[in-house]
Amino acid sequence: MTALTAAPVQASESDIVDTAVGAGNFTTLVTAVEAAGLVETLKGEGPFTVFAPTDEAFAKLPAGTVEDLLKPENKDKLVQILTYHVVPGAVMSSDLSDGMTAPSVEGSEITIKTEPEVMANDAKVTQADIEASNGVIHVIDTVIMPGM
Repeated sequence: MTALTAAPVQASESDIVDTAVGAGNFTTLVTAVEAAGLVETLKGEGPFTVFAPTDEAFAKLPAGTVEDLLKPENKDKLVQILTYHVVPGAVMSSDLSDGMTAPSVEGSEITIKTEPEVMANDAKVTQADIEASNGVIHVIDTVIMPGM
């Protein structure tokens, strides 16, 4: 297995957070990033690669999970889950290979599959290579959890 390598990213006007807000289907993710205190980090220089779960992905979680994670007393767990979705560097879909692993900011590895479809752990990548000024977003259909 090979590790992910960073690729250059073309400059975009919007950073990762603003790009996610503008897309309109990451309301839950943006709310969680705000609750976790990660907005400034994800607006930082980067580059970052974010495997971004859609609102529908968050809706797949058991009832009450998101609300529970947004409570101040669960901030550490929320930070752990969210930083698991972030990989240092800008990794475009053309950089991915089947069976490779990517070290997340959280510290655990994400396993990438490209056959028969592109997956990050058990989440299907539904849209790839959304470029931002400080990285790239790959849209996923499932919230991935560290240690799973």
